[in-house]
Amino acid sequence: MTTTSMARKRRPRIGQAVLYAVLVSLAVVYVFPFLVQIATSFKPDAEAAANAVSLWPQTWTFAAYERLFTRSDFPLWFANSAVVTVAVTAGRVFFASLAGYALARLKFRGRGLVFALIVAVMAVPSVVLLIPKFLVLNQLGIYDSYAGMILPLLVDAAGVFIMKGFFESVPVSVEEQARIDGAGTFRVFWSVVLPMARPALVTIVILSFQGSWNELSHFIVSTQSPELTTLTKGVASLASGQLSQGTQYPVKLAAAAIMTIPVAVLFFVFQKHIMNTSEGAVKG
Repeated sequence: MTTTSMARKRRPRIGQAVLYAVLVSLAVVYVFPFLVQIATSFKPDAEAAANAVSLWPQTWTFAAYERLFTRSDFPLWFANSAVVTVAVTAGRVFFASLAGYALARLKFRGRGLVFALIVAVMAVPSVVLLIPKFLVLNQLGIYDSYAGMILPLLVDAAGVFIMKGFFESVPVSVEEQARIDGAGTFRVFWSVVLPMARPALVTIVILSFQGSWNELSHFIVSTQSPELTTLTKGVASLASGQLSQGTQYPVKLAAAAIMTIPVAVLFFVFQKHIMNTSEGAVKG
């Protein structure tokens, strides 16, 4: 084997080694703050303030978690977020599927305009809509209520866009047999097409759950009662020093760590089912 051929074989290996080194470095940079968050939540206040980035507490304590659950309304915040997130996720899955199927299959005047408006909504910064959203909620009489927290979040433009793209990838011939057997439009959608849309539905579930669980700006303008405070608003109040004086790093990071768990669990459980646009159509 010549020196030239050996050098050619080494180049791909060197390139792979460099690529892996870059990926590992990026992973460390991404994961390190999360590890610091977990470690600091088990530190006493003084140690957390003196050595905030240490990954191993010198003194392990559950004081931050005890204070969080006994001296704050954290359980109430968690319950409010859970109720809103479950309702919003279920609503987005249902309505995004209906709207996506209608835009993909039904022929009606103005369909292109409707889809263009949906895409345009995706480009509008959410902060621009905060004041109009508050005025509408107040006018409808649902300000500072669960209805005001949930209803405006039930439909998401990105979800409609994803579902429309998936349904367009399903061959029309899959639905023709059901129509020959006398099934109506909704029956075809519900019994034939929707079961094939598992990858897209899982994608919508993950995005909707994460989006509504981490939502803050909407809840700021839709509620004011302490009884309707969600985790995002509550943790923000902790960050401003609600419980007492001092840095309170362990309490704040303990709250952030607990808040992260549901989204992380949902992602790891369903990550293998995240959307492959051709999977449903091929299996059909």
